[in-house]
Amino acid sequence: MEHKIIRLPIVKERTGLSRSTIYNKMADKSFPRSVQLGARAIGWYAADIDQWILNRVSASKNEVDA
Repeated sequence: MEHKIIRLPIVKERTGLSRSTIYNKMADKSFPRSVQLGARAIGWYAADIDQWILNRVSASKNEVDA
């Protein structure tokens, strides 16, 4: 299995969230954890971000159907 890591600009583009919102959601554990890449570099597993998006879409559809 390939573990592609994406950086913050791509995460922001895919999710539509701002940097501060991403970090706030990470703090309250409602967003995937980042991976330390170096002393000053982090990223996220692309699969984790994709799954988070799918979960949000599913939750949104369930709210509409309720």
